Amino acid sequence: MFTGIITDQGTVRDLALDPTRDSAVLTLSAHDAATDLPFGGSLAVDGVCLTATTDPADGGTVRLDVMGETLRRTTIGSLAPGDTVNLERCLQPTDRLDGHIVQGHVDGVAVLAEREDHGDWERLRFTVPAGLAPYLAEKGSVAVHGVSLTVTAVSAAGAVEHWFEVGLIPTTLAVTTLGAVRPGHRVNLEVDVMAKYAARLAAFGAIGAPAAGTTDAGVQA
Repeated sequence: MFTGIITDQGTVRDLALDPTRDSAVLTLSAHDAATDLPFGGSLAVDGVCLTATTDPADGGTVRLDVMGETLRRTTIGSLAPGDTVNLERCLQPTDRLDGHIVQGHVDGVAVLAEREDHGDWERLRFTVPAGLAPYLAEKGSVAVHGVSLTVTAVSAAGAVEHWFEVGLIPTTLAVTTLGAVRPGHRVNLEVDVMAKYAARLAAFGAIGAPAAGTTDAGVQA
């Protein structure tokens, strides 16, 4: 579990794609984010939860396995040596939850459509796949390339093209890669997990109904 508060930026050293195995190995210079990262430890890379496959090597180098599902659903497969990525270590039980609950389970890719400078902050509008639009709500939370942000505006439910907007303060612009994205850039998108579960329950007509095998009081029958 993560919070969407980016702690470091890393640099891609290599992305070794293996089409025959439908997988890849991503090698990063992770700097401080690699400190005491154990074999099997979790690291969010541009919002994607990946698992370290080697103990930290010299210079903060980390290798991470990437399966085909991740390559198809996120921007990880388009990374190239020299690219900068947002990094976040997993949440510790004693940490403050400064952002929101982020799983690192990316739902899809959004595209930056507009960027407007307001002096002390910037407005960014992203187009989003129609299937993800219902999970985005004004003043709700969203993770964009792993960054926890508040949604400031959304397209109407009946819009032909769906979008959402966020506002970025100077700190976010400086310490994450969102300061450098330009119209046309693709970013990883994770919607609020609460919205996903609510939609799933609604699809089964289960909201307000007791769980299978229980009484209305929730006691096992």
